[in-house]
Amino acid sequence: MAEQNSTPNILFIMSDDHAAPAISAYSGFLSEIAKTPNLDRLANEGMRFDNCFCTNSICTPSRAVILTGKHSHENGVLTLNDSFDGSQQHFAKLLQEAGYYTGVVGKWHLKTQPTGFDYYNVLPGQGLYFDPLLREKGKPWDEPESREGYVTDVTTDVALSFLNDRPKDKPFCLLYQHKAPHDMWEYDDEHAQMFEDIDIPEPDNLFDDYQNRGEAIKRATQIIEMEETIFLHPAQRGQFSDVRAKIGHLPPAERKRKAYQYFIKAYLRCVSSIDDNVGRILNYLDETGLADNTIVIYTSDQGVFLGEHGLFDKRFMYEESIRMPFMVRYPKEIKPGSVNSDIALNLDFAETFLDYAGVPVPEDMQGQSLRPLFNGKTPASWRTSMYYRYWMHRPHFDVAAHYGIRTEDYKLIFYYGLPLNAAGALDKPTPPEWEMFDLKKDPKEMNSVYDDPAYAD
Repeated sequence: MAEQNSTPNILFIMSDDHAAPAISAYSGFLSEIAKTPNLDRLANEGMRFDNCFCTNSICTPSRAVILTGKHSHENGVLTLNDSFDGSQQHFAKLLQEAGYYTGVVGKWHLKTQPTGFDYYNVLPGQGLYFDPLLREKGKPWDEPESREGYVTDVTTDVALSFLNDRPKDKPFCLLYQHKAPHDMWEYDDEHAQMFEDIDIPEPDNLFDDYQNRGEAIKRATQIIEMEETIFLHPAQRGQFSDVRAKIGHLPPAERKRKAYQYFIKAYLRCVSSIDDNVGRILNYLDETGLADNTIVIYTSDQGVFLGEHGLFDKRFMYEESIRMPFMVRYPKEIKPGSVNSDIALNLDFAETFLDYAGVPVPEDMQGQSLRPLFNGKTPASWRTSMYYRYWMHRPHFDVAAHYGIRTEDYKLIFYYGLPLNAAGALDKPTPPEWEMFDLKKDPKEMNSVYDDPAYAD
């Protein structure tokens, strides 16, 4: 029987490092091979956003932006080394005060104990893929307990327990957050044979030579090569332990192709497990009559490179790194199969949840409710540009700190080359430089036009 809360429930599903091309609803270069039927349901039964971006493409800062509706420089979490100040205002607290039953399960990655949640059961730090430790509300924070199983399954089990055990006279807001498919891409036995006898399509710029770009990308080391990705840090279960011996002797181009196959197959196996488990949750909503009054969102904390430009990981302001998958289903308002191309940000999520809950949006939040877009009505005042900043100068893959502006047609990036006292940033300055891309003519960002006189204006 359907439960009759007039206020909608909110189910926010977030994975870690899940790029849009690895969801078949996005019809990217992997869509014919890597099917995600359960995630696709959200796009088919709701709305797919094609231009949803994060404002700082790294895990901990993005999560702080989502909670607070504020840019990193306002919420205090600039880098992976910063801890979230749980005393500050965020949307879960405001929903809780408004009568929602709030919970967060799975990956938290904000260091400090969650506040504003009636229930939490979260992974310490990055979390383990197998037999994960969990910190449950009501138990000592410093004494996490082990839970047998694969982390994606375990997170879903905990989410289903939350949904079953919640008070039925309150609307709920659940943050159901996966560790996968973050590196080291450890897949379970159920998905171990997927793609075994096929080659996964390569992005057409896997062999990008970085000509017509600045020095920052040439200096970075997050490259699909023998020395990087899965080979420098073998997965805990030894899933890649023999790769070095298998491909180390090959010529560079062939080695890169083989390395890409090992990486992308492991990644997609992790994604397939997420898809299976999201299906479990969607089935639960159907079976309990909750689907019609529940806003279901699927996203990732940022984008990630899947071999484009020969890279993995994220951090750069390039499209693959900052573009988040974002799909939302709410049968009462959202037309099935709709697509939105406006610029949406992780900065907007908090305001959207508050809007649907009937809670006033605090004036110091910096995003906008996405509800008008869900209804197919883009306000005349909707943003036509976004601001991005990556603060963590050079400790990971030698990526330089930078900031920039993306409009609907262009992108301008400034690598300012200094740590500026950001936690974890290295005091190893790099020469300042600029890049600019014409996103209409060059959507894959292969040619910086910053020095082209035709773009001077």
